Amino acid sequence: MLRVMLLRLRQDALLLMLLVALPPLLLALPEQVGSLHRLVHWDTLAALAGLMVLSRGLEDSGVLTRAGRRLVALVGSERQLALSLVLLAAVLSAVVTNDVALFIVVPLTLGLRLVATLPIGRLVVFEALAVNAGSAISPIGNPQNLFLWQNAEVGFLTFFGAMAPLALGLMVMVLAAIPLAFPAHTIRVVPTGSLPTLKPGLAGVSLFLYLPLLTLIDSGLALPGAVAIVGLYLLFEPRVVRYVDWLLLLVFVLMFIVLGLAAMLDPMVSLVEHLVTWPGGILTAGAVLSQGISNVPAAILLEGFSDDWRRLAWGVSVGGFGLAIGSMANIIALRLCREKGLWRDFHRWSLPMLLASWLMVMVLLQV
Repeated sequence: MLRVMLLRLRQDALLLMLLVALPPLLLALPEQVGSLHRLVHWDTLAALAGLMVLSRGLEDSGVLTRAGRRLVALVGSERQLALSLVLLAAVLSAVVTNDVALFIVVPLTLGLRLVATLPIGRLVVFEALAVNAGSAISPIGNPQNLFLWQNAEVGFLTFFGAMAPLALGLMVMVLAAIPLAFPAHTIRVVPTGSLPTLKPGLAGVSLFLYLPLLTLIDSGLALPGAVAIVGLYLLFEPRVVRYVDWLLLLVFVLMFIVLGLAAMLDPMVSLVEHLVTWPGGILTAGAVLSQGISNVPAAILLEGFSDDWRRLAWGVSVGGFGLAIGSMANIIALRLCREKGLWRDFHRWSLPMLLASWLMVMVLLQV
């Protein structure tokens, strides 16, 4: 397991960039050295750990591969398959948050590798775009919405109604891009590898544990929930724990620290003061700043610069597109897939989406 992690470390460009960025930031802000742990969202990391184990358990059970085979036979074409997976990801993201949606839909998609020759990486890219769009409508769909909703002190339906035009517009854009990315030809179900051994017990336990884990996360007990799940699998299915991408947790620890420190720099504050003077004001600032420090830190940083929570929420939602770092969900999706060239393909679609969605919201705000 350690050997595998070391090999991945050498191949992980994002992790290496974060490691390189950390020392200069510590030199610029030496007074923060003793309080770096406060920048890390430990409950988020615990939730990710538990979800990664459960999604790996589902993947290893073989059930998702067989479900994928039935789905492929049902939908017929690549375009219909993409439409089905994108809609599933978007709906789930509005109900159970964008990262949980990915931990359900991406393993299902990866299971299709053994069913037919499909553009798996491109499907995952569109699933990432879909959860960014779908989660925008709900106060609990993503971390930045939850933060802004709590600070705005408005009702659930009020927030929902304020975000609905944006979320629907973003989903229309994602759906409109599907014909450009996926052909309408029929999928030939030709297994490209031996199907994994079916383990219905492992699948049942993994599915059953999602609800208790989500309940514990919602109650602020993510850490004990994750510890219990990891311990359970170590006892009965250690192979599942062994092949979880644990380096993803290190990536997020470094992201929290590096981006948190970057947000404290005086030049960053000056940049924010400049960005809010651009067309779109706080909305544009949220979209642009998300490209550098991700949309959750951007929402937290910008909240003190404007009383218009709706424009800020729209801006950081749009900022989830563009660069992969714009949203934690993007990083999760790309790490779960781990396909060569996937980061390049992601930006091929996400960068135009960023520009198009910004133009769209500027029009919507004028209506």
